[in-house]
Amino acid sequence: MSGTSLDGISAAAVRFRADGGRGYTPELLAYTVTPYTSEQRDRLHAAMTGGTARELCRLAFDFGDWLATAAASVIGESGVARSDVRAIGSHGQTLWHEPGHSTWQFGESAVIAERLGIDVVDDFRVRDVAAAGQGAPLVPIADALLFASADWRLLQNIGGIGNVTVVPAGGDPATVRAFDTGPGVAVIDAVVRQLVPALPYDEDGRLALAGSPVESVVETLLRHAYFAAEPPKSTGRELFDAAYVQRLIEDCRRARPDATNEDIVATATSLTARSIADAYRRFIPEPVTEVLVSGGGAKNPAITGELAQRIAPIAVRAFDEVYFDGEAKEAVAFALLALLHVERRPGNVLGATGARGERILGKLTPA
Repeated sequence: MSGTSLDGISAAAVRFRADGGRGYTPELLAYTVTPYTSEQRDRLHAAMTGGTARELCRLAFDFGDWLATAAASVIGESGVARSDVRAIGSHGQTLWHEPGHSTWQFGESAVIAERLGIDVVDDFRVRDVAAAGQGAPLVPIADALLFASADWRLLQNIGGIGNVTVVPAGGDPATVRAFDTGPGVAVIDAVVRQLVPALPYDEDGRLALAGSPVESVVETLLRHAYFAAEPPKSTGRELFDAAYVQRLIEDCRRARPDATNEDIVATATSLTARSIADAYRRFIPEPVTEVLVSGGGAKNPAITGELAQRIAPIAVRAFDEVYFDGEAKEAVAFALLALLHVERRPGNVLGATGARGERILGKLTPA
């Protein structure tokens, strides 16, 4: 899994056991993160905003090699023989996502299969989009089949983009709903990198906690049509891009001429927390008792603290407290999607993507 934050490639080795119903019990055997070099990150950033056919083609093959290296690393870490791995599920990297028309995740699966000698399932989103779905979020099938409880709960991922899954008691996929809440850490990270180039992100929310948000700017940003749009819906860097970040910074300085860097980071951070809380208020009437938070943003107390304050008395807990390292959750989800593909089971949740029907997701590249 490589997400919108472009931190690196997350890889999980997972053993799934059928739980006697429609779900599975996951055993996380190993989890690794292969950070991007600055050159790799720059190439991926550049690909998202353009590039020649030659540049994109070469990067697709090079990125396939990076993915293969990450997969080999986590397989080695797990102690499982390559011959015992049923399939590799590769999300790849999203270059463009335009719900209602098209989506593009790249990273050549043939390179992974050729290097490792293992079947690869990739390109999971396109079939859902072809079936008039959003193509995202896709993690809700894992939330339903792996992480349901006896009560209604929300599973909130705060990666580059925030997304939430509403999981009913028992986790019946037919009644699961999910949607992207808006920015996760992508806007915060971009603000930090622009204002404090030496920092890749706001570690432990220190900058945000040292500042105070420019409330008028947050209020204005929350009036964007995306936040008011009814689910199912999805978004990405196409909306929350470099121009969006630049406007946020300029608006803060215009509204509060003495705004510090910490105040501007606090503003971006409050935008994420408030957009999530507002989404719950607007679109989630179900009797939810707790929220399990995962993703990089779950490690930022400025985000989780404000979120907990705004949705009290609903409990906010780290996913890690209940299951395993929440950073591994999305990689585990795409491993599950690969399993569902080889077992010929649907992988999309209609209440999440709005597709016209259940579909088997992904494309198989044999070893």
